[in-house]
Amino acid sequence: MDELDTEIIRLLQTDARRSNRELARLLGVAPSTCLERVRALTRRGVIRGYHADIDHAALNRSVQAMVSVQVRPLSRAVIDSFKESVSALPQVLSVFVLAGGDDFLLHVAVQDLDHLHGFLLDRLSQRREIAGFRTSVIFQQVRNPVLSRLPDPA
Repeated sequence: MDELDTEIIRLLQTDARRSNRELARLLGVAPSTCLERVRALTRRGVIRGYHADIDHAALNRSVQAMVSVQVRPLSRAVIDSFKESVSALPQVLSVFVLAGGDDFLLHVAVQDLDHLHGFLLDRLSQRREIAGFRTSVIFQQVRNPVLSRLPDPA
């Protein structure tokens, strides 16, 4: 990736709805050059898609939590099955498979604390493969919406 590619990525991260013509104007290049660069970044998998940033509270999901989960027995079959089943739950925003003391980290969003409690009791504590879980309620979230390439290791 060169400087032009890096700037394309930065601009699209701040507003992915920019037209190719506007993007080219901001970059100081021809629209055809800009379009080819964006297509190449997409073909290479650097740009994987375009997404809307949705307010969770607007979707009646004002309470968010991170749930650390340990499963047993620790096997590929159990990990794959658990990952697939919890990722299909409507309350679950993200599933992270971890190394260390916890096997999974679930990012969940629900209506209120009563629904969070119900999710933990009705959806998680009933599962045989879960050896334990801990929940941390999220009060605030700050995201960095613009990522840049880090230097290669020396």
